Amino acid sequence: MSQDLKSHLAELMRAALRSVAPAEVATSEIHIERPKQATHGDFSCNLAMQLARTLKRNPRQLAQLLLAELPKSALLSSAEIAGAGFINFRLHPTARLEAVRRVLEDGPSFGCSAAGGRKKVLVEFVSANPTGPLHVGHGRGAATEAASASCSPAPAGR
Repeated sequence: MSQDLKSHLAELMRAALRSVAPAEVATSEIHIERPKQATHGDFSCNLAMQLARTLKRNPRQLAQLLLAELPKSALLSSAEIAGAGFINFRLHPTARLEAVRRVLEDGPSFGCSAAGGRKKVLVEFVSANPTGPLHVGHGRGAATEAASASCSPAPAGR
């Protein structure tokens, strides 16, 4: 869900950017992230601060221009400017319900990916010893190794 929403928000920001910036700037990479504090919204974007110097504009003013050009989306309940020019997004409750619907629809194959070419892997959480110094072995233990875990194949037609 999160990646789909991030892509959706990035496309909305790209459309807004095309309206307010020259073509060569409109291809800039757009970073959509989860804020550290939940009170700041569901996702945030620092595009206005990132491009303020290039466009020779105040970041907050650039953020206001971007928000004015932001296309409407049924997944968003609001978008607002915070701080020096962050744009914070709040999701509409139906966006969350869509995620639940997708999990239920996909069943056991939810979260599976063909990215690994059907190779089986085991991902382990490894914690360093809190009472001793860190060493190379901690990094080695945290590496992903081949194992017998796998996702069931995705349903036909996907």
